[in-house]
Amino acid sequence: MSREGGVVSGGPYRGRMDRDGQDEQRVVWAVVATGIGPLMLVATRDGLVNVVFHATDRVRDRTLERLAARLGGEPVEDPGSPLLSEAIRQVEEYLSGERHAFDLPLDWSLISGFNRQVLRELASGVPYGTVVGYGDLAGRVGQPGGAQAVGAAMGANPLPVVVPCHRVVESDGGIGGFGGGLETKRKLLALEGVLPEPLF
Repeated sequence: MSREGGVVSGGPYRGRMDRDGQDEQRVVWAVVATGIGPLMLVATRDGLVNVVFHATDRVRDRTLERLAARLGGEPVEDPGSPLLSEAIRQVEEYLSGERHAFDLPLDWSLISGFNRQVLRELASGVPYGTVVGYGDLAGRVGQPGGAQAVGAAMGANPLPVVVPCHRVVESDGGIGGFGGGLETKRKLLALEGVLPEPLF
């Protein structure tokens, strides 16, 4: 594995070819036990493509079916894959408080349009230990008054934790919603020092 320009590279892609001689999409996944519950990480040769909370067997199976239909090819469990091992390491470092920023290639193919624009702004413009309001984030992407649309984009985020939708809160100081559950959002914000640690 080598590092080039801050992006982790596992070396040349050695995927299978389809019948037309084109690279077949390789999709690899792993479930990682964490303090916020099991997380499923999924990657393609272009980067991390999906992070899924509460990765029980049922959730995992539904996710694999959805990804096979969306990305083509059958996802393969391969936690040692260079496509995944760096993402797993960085997520574990983040959740243990050792990492404040992710340095991973991301595959944005599961999201498009306004949602992708908002999530890219979130990923690059809202650092560790800070929060932003839904309306403020809408303004940053040129859509003042688009707080509800930003909320929908957060709900559609295929890369939670890495693309930190937990850092988006209500303008009145409320915590807002979160696809991983409010307790998970509280834990992530406490980890970053935005909220006090839960007492129990």
